[in-house]
Amino acid sequence: MNTMTTLSEVIQKLQSEGYIVDFNLKENCLECHQNALQVHPNEFVVDKHYRFEGMSDPADEAIVYAISSTVHNIKGILVNGYGMSSEPLAEELVDALKEKGDH
Repeated sequence: MNTMTTLSEVIQKLQSEGYIVDFNLKENCLECHQNALQVHPNEFVVDKHYRFEGMSDPADEAIVYAISSTVHNIKGILVNGYGMSSEPLAEELVDALKEKGDH
């Protein structure tokens, strides 16, 4: 089994699986700058996620989300810091960012 240990390895693997859109967090939705699309919590699911913990610097902590939306027919990646570097988000968006089986 090939273990992915870096953020770039995970992103490359997800891109090879069709997760090609880069999502950005907004307070109550995900945004795709490539086409100005806004994807709201009821329009996507988190297929899987990967957590990276900084060895010496808590600012290096991040979560990579593999997200799909059948409503918009897209698959993409969201990279977000957690802990002290996380963004303030609407509760509905936080709940939506839980992986399918985590609800």
